[in-house]
Amino acid sequence: MRFGTAELLRDADRANAWLVSVDGVAQSYVDLDDPANLEFDYVRRFGDVVDHLPPGPLDALHIGGAACTLPRYVAASRPGSRQLVFDADGELVELVRAQLGLRVPGLRVRVTDGRAGLATRRDDTADLVVVDAFERATLAGGLATWEATTEIARILRTPGIYLANITDGAGLPFARRVLATLREVFPEVLLLADPAVLKGRRFGNLVFTASAAPLPTAELTQRAASAPFPTSCVHGAELRKLAGKATPITDEDAPPSPQPPKDALGLF
Repeated sequence: MRFGTAELLRDADRANAWLVSVDGVAQSYVDLDDPANLEFDYVRRFGDVVDHLPPGPLDALHIGGAACTLPRYVAASRPGSRQLVFDADGELVELVRAQLGLRVPGLRVRVTDGRAGLATRRDDTADLVVVDAFERATLAGGLATWEATTEIARILRTPGIYLANITDGAGLPFARRVLATLREVFPEVLLLADPAVLKGRRFGNLVFTASAAPLPTAELTQRAASAPFPTSCVHGAELRKLAGKATPITDEDAPPSPQPPKDALGLF
């Protein structure tokens, strides 16, 4: 594979569910018999946000695909949706296509770099843009910058939603800068994360949600709090406090994406 050695591991408890990992780092979990079974907590948070978009089919753009867990969920929960996935790892795409299938209604997968793919999309053509693209456990380059974020805002319709998965650890230095970037581009932003990650007690995933329109903050707060592993929903004054004096990320001033500790590599 372009970014490492890929493995497909069958779930011992589910006949047609699979874990996709690259160099020992979990990339996707997909249940081919039940696309609504979102095993990873952060993907479940993605699903919660998708569930609260206006009813009906969606036009969705996904940057980072792996086993296409979220696109399969959208296709199953919102029939008639049109979805495009950009993934830079052509060999991984072909492995998934051959072993797990990619004949999902309304879904197209294109092998390309995320930033290059964004430049090809027209204004106001997406209801949902999702960034979940990692290379060897770190966020793919250039996707967290102000320049990339403004491209995503250009592509989104109102009241479309931007979803991004990042990882960070103690002090959340990278997450704070991502937050500062999003707040400069979008008027509405919230963050969903495990309380232990927010407090810097462990390295983990953080899900950012942004839009030009009001977000369903109350509903997402309630859903996150009632999850099997409760998640914090940070917004408003608390979110501004978290951002602090962090500055937006730009193409000319882009810090490296945080590297997870070795004992965390199987968790994402």
